[in-house]
Amino acid sequence: MAIRNIRTEEDEILRKKSREVTEINDRILTLLDDMKDTMYAADGVGLAAVQVGVLRRVVVIDVGDGLIELINPEIIEEEGTQCEIEGCLSLPGKQAHTIRPAEVKVKALNREGNWCVYKGNGLKARAFCHEIDHLDGKLYIDRTATQEQIDELKKED
Repeated sequence: MAIRNIRTEEDEILRKKSREVTEINDRILTLLDDMKDTMYAADGVGLAAVQVGVLRRVVVIDVGDGLIELINPEIIEEEGTQCEIEGCLSLPGKQAHTIRPAEVKVKALNREGNWCVYKGNGLKARAFCHEIDHLDGKLYIDRTATQEQIDELKKED
């Protein structure tokens, strides 16, 4: 396995849409392994392939309860709202409040090529949404909450 360089916001590749994986082969499996090692080495909770310069719909996530590998992920259900501080390995040193669903269900292929459904709430829901956004060329700073939105959501809690 190898630790790959994480692209930062100046790199225009982060704004490109990633392509679907049509075959799970040795290159994709190596990519998953390298992404896992890179994410852990950077002390992150998620990493999308585009962040290491590969325009494929591949994501790894670990919010503390074990590694999840997602190939061609898509959000199939959303519920509720959360507004929390978010950061990104591609935007080191920056953070902002973002509005995300409180709970999501995600459908994706695993490394064996089987479809799986994953459910996440709180941090895991944010991680799913954040990494899938990367696959569509979006960064969390595109979803920064205004102070008015933050105040409104605090009133609802």
